[in-house]
Amino acid sequence: MSEQESKATLSELGARVRAWRARRGMTRKQLASDSGLSERFLADVESGKGNVSINSLEAAARALNISILELLQDAPRPALARVQGLLARLDDTQLDQAYGMLGSSFGLNDSQGRERRIALIGLRGAGKSTLGSQLAAERGVPFIELDREIEREAGTSMNEILLLHGQAGYRRYERRALFRIAEDHPAGVVMTTGGSIVSERETFDLLQSRFYCVWLKASPEEHMARVVAQGDMRPFDATRGATSEAMDDLRRILSSREALYARADAVVDTAARTLKQSLKDLERAVPKTTVREQAERT
Repeated sequence: MSEQESKATLSELGARVRAWRARRGMTRKQLASDSGLSERFLADVESGKGNVSINSLEAAARALNISILELLQDAPRPALARVQGLLARLDDTQLDQAYGMLGSSFGLNDSQGRERRIALIGLRGAGKSTLGSQLAAERGVPFIELDREIEREAGTSMNEILLLHGQAGYRRYERRALFRIAEDHPAGVVMTTGGSIVSERETFDLLQSRFYCVWLKASPEEHMARVVAQGDMRPFDATRGATSEAMDDLRRILSSREALYARADAVVDTAARTLKQSLKDLERAVPKTTVREQAERT
């Protein structure tokens, strides 16, 4: 982070402390007394000059009767705070259901053309590129790979993006690419995505709001066999090959993401299926194109 960015962050943090203190009706002296922090230190924090530690933020948050996360987030509107309080009581499955209900009720989803834009999700080795390109040909729409579109958005390679901008920068370019692809292909597209996209909640929500998502699923053994056959062991240690450790890594990744992949609109299991059989399964899993739409493309 540059010095200018650091100053902006401290200034924003100070503004939030002031806002929460005002919301609570507390003087700076009272906040100092309740938090155990000096009044002078709090004055520096609120003016954007404080050298703030996690411990001091936690002390200030406790005194304000909020969590440190609430302090770091924008102060919610009263109605939004009530909704957040309700949602906090739900489990993950119920939260997913609530998100879908809110999206459909209040127009949060860009549903227009969504079912014509197909996104294939899942780990490498599930057949996303092979099946995706064939499905695109069958439907008469373009086939694109999100990774290549991210590189196009950034104007450099994937390795350079991660080296120069880190994971946060990569995700920013990923979201930009998703917005652009959705806007550029109202008539339809088939797109493959990286396996980790489901781990980024905001990005996955964006993907699901604009694309019909299909999880291409396979057994760990088939995933590994296909990855080895491709000669690219990412995300595993390339020096170890298809060892038991690599298989353990793969099973762990699948286990941690299974519930996220299962949020897809449809699931196609490619395990023990030929390419022809899997393509037929995929064609049945996605929304059908109408005769009129096919005629418009031609």
